[in-house]
Amino acid sequence: MEDLITKGKQLISEADKILVFAGAGLSTESGIPDFRSPGGLWSKYDPSDFYYDRIISDERSREIYWKMSTETWDIMKDAAPNKAHIAIRKIEDSGKLLSVVTQNIDGLHHKAGNSPEKIIEIHGTVATVSCLNCGKKYERQYIEDRIKNEGITVPYCEDCSGIIKPDTISFGQAMPEDKMMLAIKHAHECDLCIVLGSSLVVYPAASIPEHASKNNAKLIVVNRDVTHLDAYAEVVIHESVTTVMERMIG
Repeated sequence: MEDLITKGKQLISEADKILVFAGAGLSTESGIPDFRSPGGLWSKYDPSDFYYDRIISDERSREIYWKMSTETWDIMKDAAPNKAHIAIRKIEDSGKLLSVVTQNIDGLHHKAGNSPEKIIEIHGTVATVSCLNCGKKYERQYIEDRIKNEGITVPYCEDCSGIIKPDTISFGQAMPEDKMMLAIKHAHECDLCIVLGSSLVVYPAASIPEHASKNNAKLIVVNRDVTHLDAYAEVVIHESVTTVMERMIG
């Protein structure tokens, strides 16, 4: 692996515009489980209850959704960034980070110190909640305190009584077009794309590194399992993202 680390260091040193694409494997090393994996949180629920149209149309589905979402929040709220998150921040400190496009909703890039304008949370964030009717935004802990202190199972907007929902992308919900367009723009502009902890199977987010590769950016893939872009990458390392990034960035 030493030769691959050295090659990765060289690619980062030579690059001017780096796009980092982050997946669940980055968060698991901060103690946040991959909820989609067998035995994960989502295996305790019927995924059909979490489709966007069910959430907005069915009170019972909203109740189940909020129960699951609160469990997710309780796991994520106190999580701390790991050494790979810090390495990404160091790329920004060097002036080379174009953006970090993350599939993760945990806010750990913010905690690690990356500039908000450099973070594209393609699947949203658990940190805030918005009203689907009037658009009012709430801090997540405020809503969780309401649920706990008032004994409610489904919170609603204080201003208009509309449905409120964490600012994450649910099954069947449209991806944020502005974020996707910006991520694709950066994929076309970058000269190096670093994929960290993503199996690259969840679309359309996984198309971002593909755009980068097709536009002649060099590619580093660090993921425990094989991805379909491995064959196109200059460096592929199937190891821990924290171990690799700490050694590659320093």
